[in-house]
Amino acid sequence: MDSGNQNPDTFNNFFERWLVEQNQHLRELVAASRQQSSVDEQSLRCLVQRVLDHYEHYYKAKAKWGKQDVLAMLSPSWISKFEDAFLWIGGWRPSIAFHLLYSKSGMQLEDQLDELIRGMGRGDLGDLSPTQLSKINELQTKTIREEKEISEKMAKHQESVADSSMVELSHLVSEMMRKGDEDGVDVEKDKVESAMESKEEGLKEILLRADDLRFRTLKTVIHILNPIQSVHFFIAAAELHLRIHEWGKRIDHKHHQPS
Repeated sequence: MDSGNQNPDTFNNFFERWLVEQNQHLRELVAASRQQSSVDEQSLRCLVQRVLDHYEHYYKAKAKWGKQDVLAMLSPSWISKFEDAFLWIGGWRPSIAFHLLYSKSGMQLEDQLDELIRGMGRGDLGDLSPTQLSKINELQTKTIREEKEISEKMAKHQESVADSSMVELSHLVSEMMRKGDEDGVDVEKDKVESAMESKEEGLKEILLRADDLRFRTLKTVIHILNPIQSVHFFIAAAELHLRIHEWGKRIDHKHHQPS
């Protein structure tokens, strides 16, 4: 991949290809879930790893493009306005993984209640063991703590836009503009660019931390689950992501229609 051509448009193309691949993975996951009695565990592990690698590929690509244009990654043009409204530092909030897991687990538990009463489970997310639930709870607590730390770091960085150096610089340039001192404004241009670049560097660091937490959370959840449970979790994640993206785009299109 040519780093010289890295820009929001090429990431947009990457994202569209990634969605097509996610849709293909979803079909494979659904097929595996329906044939789980005839699919060996190793095949399931390979499928789960392939899907996990696909997510890792996304975050590696995002990190690469983020170095070139972090602002585009924090305000992505390739998603819908609806999706954008629910973003947490350029992506999904890591703790959502647990809401997704418990929602799907509850649905599958209710669906197989009669079988469980007869002592026959399906091995899906409705069959989470006490040990698994304990590990998931521990991970959730740790994830929420890290999420809070990153949120606080972002808040502090956002407040730095109004620190004394920025206020002083904005006042100085404004005074020059009022006096029509274009030469003076040009002289301060380097200071302005330096100040803005410093803010962008801070955003890059925070975005990397947020994406790292997102992928680590996903990876650890999958390690806690068994292969068929991981298949069901990935199905729920892909269905939610693809449908919300689709519905959000539909709302955008509707709002752009002439009234």
